Amino acid sequence: MRDNRSAFETFCDLFYTQKRVRAAFDFLVSPDYIQHNPGLPDGPEPAIVGLTPKFDGSPDSRFDIQRIIVDGDLAMVHVRASGPDRADTAVADIYRFENGRIVEHWDVLQAVPESPVSAHPMF
Repeated sequence: MRDNRSAFETFCDLFYTQKRVRAAFDFLVSPDYIQHNPGLPDGPEPAIVGLTPKFDGSPDSRFDIQRIIVDGDLAMVHVRASGPDRADTAVADIYRFENGRIVEHWDVLQAVPESPVSAHPMF
């Protein structure tokens, strides 16, 4: 069984930094992948098809990893997503591992406000 932290860091680099969606999913995602995002069905292929245009197909978009947390079979990556003609978004992607593979995903997205009331940064 591979080390979840090391494998997840590689997955995050492939997916968010290099924007190689299929390579990231082939590397670590189980065929039995459960998707909790209401806009995508279960399974790795629908996620690859749905996410590739946002990553591989958007050369000016950036997905800057702010932090990675791994605790046992759960992993979370906090990302600042930015691109032309849209507001930046704070993203928290949560994944569950089983037998060394990602088997489940949840995400939470929040627009980064232009004029926040709080003096605390989102990142």
